[in-house]
Formats: sequence, C-alpha cells, structure tokens
Amino acid sequence: MNAVINYFSEIIGGFKTLLQGMGITGKHFIRARKEIITQQYPDNRDTLTFEDRYRAQVYMEHDENNEHRCDACQTCEIACPNGSIEIIFDRVVDPKTGKKKKVLDKHIYHLGMCTLCNLCVLACPTNAIKMSHEFETAVYDRSELTKALNKPGSKLKE
Repeated sequence: MNAVINYFSEIIGGFKTLLQGMGITGKHFIRARKEIITQQYPDNRDTLTFEDRYRAQVYMEHDENNEHRCDACQTCEIACPNGSIEIIFDRVVDPKTGKKKKVLDKHIYHLGMCTLCNLCVLACPTNAIKMSHEFETAVYDRSELTKALNKPGSKLKE
C-alpha cells in the first residue's frame, strides 16, 4: 500500500514541476521581444549584420603597400591554447643596428583547430592580427582550413 502511495505522490510531484516549467516558459513567451530576432540566412546575405563582439576567424591587416605590423615576436603563438597559430621566421642582420632580428616568413593559421577564443589577438603587442566577421568557412578538404595570414611579398611596416 505504501508503494502505491509513493507512486502516485511522485506522479503528482512530477505534474507540479511540469506546470512550474510551463509557467516559466509561458512568462518568457508573453514577455518576449516583439521584433524579429531570427535572421533568414542566406536570403539576407546582403543585409546581414553582426555585433561588434562577434568573432569568426583571425586575419592580418595589410595596408595599400602590402605592409603588415607583425614583427614575428611569437606572442600570439604562445598565447594560443591549442596551437592553431604557427610563426615561421628568419633571423636577418638589421643594417641600422648590426644585430640580428626576426623577420616574418609565414604566419600560419589553422582554422580547423581554432576555438575562436581571441587570446592571440589580445596578446599581440602590435595589433597585427584581428578577428573578422567572416563565418562562411565550410570546405570539403580540411587542409583548406590552413591559411597563411601574411600576403605573398608583404613586409613589415616601418
């Protein structure tokens, strides 16, 4: 007899919690924003907008002379928690000082390994890399997710 009472009390308790959850959902449904929030992608590709804080992938800024600000300090590579950035550099003698300095050869970015955490951008002392809003990155071959961020023939901005 005691088992039957426990059984029905659990059913009644479950029904109460169901009603509580439905009440919370109903309140949010009634108080919801009236404007449309859902974006109809890809139909609105031309008018698609993003918040400033939206992060999609890393890119390197170049100016009109194909110059960048990356001095190959490797801070972004060290800050990356899962190794999605590789800096390949050469040591070249600076004619002004006579000392060796790093010169960027390739700034390699593995989008397939990136968690879009923004730690590399925050760590960069020269603001050479930034997060873009480019989100269409679907590819058939995973090797296409590896990119060289510095453009061919680019050099360090003075």
